[in-house]
Amino acid sequence: MRKTFVITTLVIVLALSTVLAALAGGIIQISSDPYSNTSSQHQTQVEPDTYAWGNTVVSDFQTGRFTDGGSSNICWATSQNSGATWINGCLPSLTIYSNPPGTYSRASDPVVAYDAEHNVWLLSALAMTGSTGAAVTVSRSTDGGLTWGAPVVVSSAGGGFYDKNWISCDNWSGSPYFGNCYVTWDDYGFGNRLYTSTSTDGGLTWGPRRTTGNSAAGIGAQPLAQPNGRVIVPVSDAFGFQLRVYGSTNGGNSWTRTRNIATFNSHTVAGGLRAPTYLVSAEIDAAGKIYVVWADCRFRSGCSSNDIVMITSTNGTTWTSPVRIPIDATNSGVDHFIPGLAVDRNTSGSTARLGLTYYYYPNASCNSSTCQLHVGFISSADGGATWSAPQTLAGPMTLSWLANTTSGRMVGDYISTSFAGTSAVGVFANAFAPSGGVFAEHSYAHQTTVAADQPYPLAVTDDPVLYYAPQPSAAPLYTP
Repeated sequence: MRKTFVITTLVIVLALSTVLAALAGGIIQISSDPYSNTSSQHQTQVEPDTYAWGNTVVSDFQTGRFTDGGSSNICWATSQNSGATWINGCLPSLTIYSNPPGTYSRASDPVVAYDAEHNVWLLSALAMTGSTGAAVTVSRSTDGGLTWGAPVVVSSAGGGFYDKNWISCDNWSGSPYFGNCYVTWDDYGFGNRLYTSTSTDGGLTWGPRRTTGNSAAGIGAQPLAQPNGRVIVPVSDAFGFQLRVYGSTNGGNSWTRTRNIATFNSHTVAGGLRAPTYLVSAEIDAAGKIYVVWADCRFRSGCSSNDIVMITSTNGTTWTSPVRIPIDATNSGVDHFIPGLAVDRNTSGSTARLGLTYYYYPNASCNSSTCQLHVGFISSADGGATWSAPQTLAGPMTLSWLANTTSGRMVGDYISTSFAGTSAVGVFANAFAPSGGVFAEHSYAHQTTVAADQPYPLAVTDDPVLYYAPQPSAAPLYTP
């Protein structure tokens, strides 16, 4: 089943001219949960990812969230005009709720990439048996993200417990590994050991799973191919304490040892919201510079709330110290988390365009009854030296409006933003009050132009570090 969304159903009766005007500064609903199985929560869509190539943007999300992990299926939404209008549907042959049905009982952790060499879109998912990650799969689209084939199994757990897959492709035509695509994941059943598999034929087949040079553990690995073919992979350690990095210089035939590049210092997000601050969002510009952001409290007295902080590297070896993205003052009391960073891969250096979609609480000292969840956006046209005034895209949301999980109320462990031309297109879960015991948590998008002639009044400064988190012992992380 496919649907086309132009504007949120609240204003669908508006004329087309009004719709296009609303897109410039508004948000649009791009999908909703079509399922009705009694074993999961409806209407719920959480955890979107996006990727853009040219004017095409593809997003995917969990749909019909189970309390103890996964969802009824992975659904998708595709725009071929830089986020102005969208067509959507759900993956075939993946879960028992798919049309036609697949063999897996649930699916989670959707992420999407484009392979320019083979002209194919690739949507990776964590296929589940019950609440256990049983396999990493990839579904392929050869018609611009409008239809999808049956999933290809990248790797099956075989007694393990797969989690937090990610996918990206080497789309640099001058790279010796142009057309290589990389899928990463960790195996919680083996202490969150990290694995990567490589495809050289557009996702039709996948090579053997390979560990890092030190068989490291971690979670949330995001591979990024540089123009010279080198792959840099930022990743959290298995405990959520350290940001690490590893890589490959031979097209994924082998991977280096991991090493620490930063420490996480995070305020626990209030209200029991599921918001893992150790999961980063990472992007790359035209010159191969890597940008990594996460939620961090080091610039706030007493770790009272989180900023979104950023580090960068041109080679994956030398990294800058974290800087605070200046969304508001360090004494604002606002808590920022779950960032989705976009970097325009056609720009670089001092003219690199960045867009950041994120969630926030206006008051970090709230509780499950009083927390008011919002979605914000901020952008930069000079590589992150200065930033626009922040926008509020959605909210306030009450936490009880969100899908419930064993790890708290959920909008997603991650969200995403991508550039299509000069437009930063972000996708996020937005919720309204449930009706008749049914949720109203759907997937929404914003389309925001980022151009150098706009004002960027917020400058990054050398803020003093006020807090360093202790590093207690803990069990490896588990986030189905």
